[in-house]
Amino acid sequence: MSNDNNPLLHRNPWEALRQFTAARIALGRTGASLPTHELLKFGLAHAQARDAVHQPFISEDLACQLADLGLPTLTVNSAAPERSTYLCRPDLGRKLSQQSREQLSAWPEKQADVLLVIGDGLSSKAVHRQAIPLVIALLPYLQILGLSLAPVVLAHQSRVALGDDAGECLQAKAVVMLIGERPGLSSPDSLGIYMTWGPNIQRLESERNCISNIRPEGLDYPQAAFKLAWLLEQSFQRRLSGVQLKDESDNPALHGRISPAYEIAVRDGISN
Repeated sequence: MSNDNNPLLHRNPWEALRQFTAARIALGRTGASLPTHELLKFGLAHAQARDAVHQPFISEDLACQLADLGLPTLTVNSAAPERSTYLCRPDLGRKLSQQSREQLSAWPEKQADVLLVIGDGLSSKAVHRQAIPLVIALLPYLQILGLSLAPVVLAHQSRVALGDDAGECLQAKAVVMLIGERPGLSSPDSLGIYMTWGPNIQRLESERNCISNIRPEGLDYPQAAFKLAWLLEQSFQRRLSGVQLKDESDNPALHGRISPAYEIAVRDGISN
């Protein structure tokens, strides 16, 4: 019997809203329980979230794709030697291994304007799906701002704060961390951005700006790239980031090279 004609299924009055969201709303009920098909969908979503956490980060694939864009890469590891330690010891994921720290510190070309760090975080699936399209959308903005890029750092077993450690080693003026977010039951492949001015290992969470839920079903790549470019421009002008720098990228009264009008030009492919 189809769910539509099931006399035992009690429908939720919000059911019409389900077409607008992937959130688990208006599931209905059978007696005091979820309908069987919704219970099975929940089990699948939970399995997909678990898989996203444990899926290996294949940084070699990203390195090849970034090389095609003309971007050199450096591959590093956090102080967490493998996945199980990483999950149990978040503190180790926040700092580079000693070998990786020495590798970055010895890199001869330092003091670039922006360092991009791409880390697996809690969803390497998100990184594999979203990172390269986002970088492609971001590059025209970096060009118009005249910001130089350090080699892109690909980080295994990484947490957000590892970006500050890498930024300090390479003496970058700002660091942008692209990292897989904690998987949700409707979003196992969501990417997050964390931007910090003057990165160093003493930075606090409140000194970073965050842009979250980057994926086609959430915040799309052009919008995310525009917001990040706006924050970078303002960060370089004001020499700060975090709670002191509010995202007002949609305010047409604020003047700057990265403006809503420029976003439209980039999207339409008519920018210089």
